[in-house]
Amino acid sequence: MEKDSQRPQNNNLESRDKQFGLTTLALKNKTTVFVLTALVIFMGISTYLGLPKESFPEIEQPIVYIGTMHPGNSPVDVENLVTRPIEKELNTISDVENITSTSVQDYSTIMVEFTTTTEIQDALTKVKDAVDRAKPELPTDLQQDPNIFEMNFSEFPVMNINLSGNFSIEELNNYAELLEEEIEKLPEISKVDIRGVNEKEVRINIDPYQMEARMVGFGDIEKAIRSENLTLSAGNMKAGEIRRSIRIVGEFDQFEDLLEVVIKSEKGNIVYLKDIADVTFDYKEKESFARLYTQSVVMLDVVKKSGENLLTATEKINTIIADAQNNIFPEGLIIVKTNDQSARTRKMVDSLENNIISGVILVVLVLSVFFRGPQRIICGHGDSALNVHFFYHSRNAWIYDQYDGLVFSHYGLRDVSR
Repeated sequence: MEKDSQRPQNNNLESRDKQFGLTTLALKNKTTVFVLTALVIFMGISTYLGLPKESFPEIEQPIVYIGTMHPGNSPVDVENLVTRPIEKELNTISDVENITSTSVQDYSTIMVEFTTTTEIQDALTKVKDAVDRAKPELPTDLQQDPNIFEMNFSEFPVMNINLSGNFSIEELNNYAELLEEEIEKLPEISKVDIRGVNEKEVRINIDPYQMEARMVGFGDIEKAIRSENLTLSAGNMKAGEIRRSIRIVGEFDQFEDLLEVVIKSEKGNIVYLKDIADVTFDYKEKESFARLYTQSVVMLDVVKKSGENLLTATEKINTIIADAQNNIFPEGLIIVKTNDQSARTRKMVDSLENNIISGVILVVLVLSVFFRGPQRIICGHGDSALNVHFFYHSRNAWIYDQYDGLVFSHYGLRDVSR
């Protein structure tokens, strides 16, 4: 009798719902949960759309390069005169792992590798100090100081724009400068370089016999041209209540003006530059070549800013090119894009988005199958892994294989032992 009277009481205690606190809180505040979920989804989509997308991550490597130009010297002379004095000072720097040098005709290259814990700015400072200490031992006729730089991968072009057609180099260069001006206005672009077009220079071809006959030296010619091709500020002048600046413009507008420069005037004898030299205005010696399918082109190298979105920058560049072709450029001008890194990046991003969408759909299908249709659950109880119960739910009724009087239902575990 006592056992029978205690059994209903135990059944009532055990039949109480066993709830998970976080789940109960969410069910009681479903509106708040819906709002937070929508907010998280909105913030996630906004962050994803604004996230920079690139094919390769930007990596800072503690490697410093030193390039020194010494024209007219063989590789052996460049090695002895330039490379070795610099290497001698570089060996005194701490945190250096390896030094590699290459000496070729007219040029010396030194690569200094630091430890991975070294900051790139500290490495640059140490290398610059070492090169400064080596300058007294370097040749005095170097055209320029050694160039010290780091390998910055963000400075590599993300796109090449090639202009070609039945036009002269000057015309192609003008069209390239129009694109350069518009593309550099984009906030995602760092700079645009034009290749395949050399700068022009004024070339003075002096007749040595005429120069000797008139007793004129190279120094006289250089001094005369430099003093004539000059713009000076002459102070200011007060006119009424306004003070105006005075500026004397003396720079040459046309290269023909050089012919009238007076080189020497002595005892009434005036020697003009045209008497001893010819003046021409032509391109410099070619230093770079740009070709596409064996055809000469004018190329624009587009460099993106660090941390900016590559896909967004490419879309804006394509818009600028399309607008220029429709409204500015003449027919027959061919524009071809090469080395477009956005194509590979776009494929990778599309593949990632497809995988995300497929994964979400698969998860929803799996949850729908297992939580809406017939359901089979396995749970364990007791000290042994063999204490397993199998349940099958159909039409709101539990059919179970009972062991040790424990059943899993909608409301948790209940003791139904008798």
